[in-house]
Amino acid sequence: MTQAWIEGRFDEESVVLTTIEQAINWARQSSIWPMTFGLACCAIEMMATGASRFDIDRFGAGAFRATPRQSDLMIVAGTVTYKMASRVQRLYHQMPDPKFVIAMGACTVGGGPYFKWGYHVVKGVDLVVPVDVYVPGCPPRPEALLEGLMRIQDKIRGQRMGRKKGTGTGFGTRGLKAEDELPLPHHSGYVQTTVDIEPLTDHQKITG
Repeated sequence: MTQAWIEGRFDEESVVLTTIEQAINWARQSSIWPMTFGLACCAIEMMATGASRFDIDRFGAGAFRATPRQSDLMIVAGTVTYKMASRVQRLYHQMPDPKFVIAMGACTVGGGPYFKWGYHVVKGVDLVVPVDVYVPGCPPRPEALLEGLMRIQDKIRGQRMGRKKGTGTGFGTRGLKAEDELPLPHHSGYVQTTVDIEPLTDHQKITG
């Protein structure tokens, strides 16, 4: 039985052929460490995903870490208020690279039921930190979170560490990095703000 990261297999000689890049990406996608981090009611669904019924550890992501310095996945589960936005951003900056973010729930994705009248709620966590995968729902079921985790694994599998051929011609020069193969559909709603601390809110004003 072959696996996705194995290019070819010869059972008669017990030899497996692959590349260093594919082996490293396979190991990385099978050992994602999420951060122990929940904001509101969506965190209950995240806890259920880690429990025995759904068992997120089947995907190698069951080692929830209590510190951002040991985590490479932030699952923003719950309503992000303006008071909490700076804390979320601080935790994100304390995570080592490469790091990934899942926006879990309607409130995290776009404000949810607080979009129009919730003056205290950030209308999408992508105004604070870059988001890799959006998991909508109020609340999303654990299966939806597992689907988002698998999309993160697809993104890790498509990352390239090599260099483009013909770009590093001189002695001691490094060529251009090969482009990552992003899974389709791919979308990132991160908005670059002029001020690094305060979220961008001018484009969300309700005029009607």
